[in-house]
Amino acid sequence: MIKIEVADTFISRFLGLMGRKNLPQGHGLLISPCSSIHMLFMRFSIDAVYINRNFEIQKIVPHLKPWIGFSICMSAWSVIEIAAGEAERLNLKVGQKIKIDAGE
Repeated sequence: MIKIEVADTFISRFLGLMGRKNLPQGHGLLISPCSSIHMLFMRFSIDAVYINRNFEIQKIVPHLKPWIGFSICMSAWSVIEIAAGEAERLNLKVGQKIKIDAGE
């Protein structure tokens, strides 16, 4: 399970993880709606996990590099950004329904 912070306003989606130094293990940022991301102004690598409205994984892009990374998944409703290597650690697979904890 991933503890999720939600970015669903213009500003929160625009800022995403920019300016942060890292993302703790087991935590992620759900950007919604979103079908593509860039890594400009990022300080660390991430895994991008694209999902549909049923939270089924559509695509996983591991180890997107800061400043030069870019990814897209036209079939996605949203993307979950997690620390690089987390997708493998959590054994995430395309087609799997992802479990998240959106907190309170």
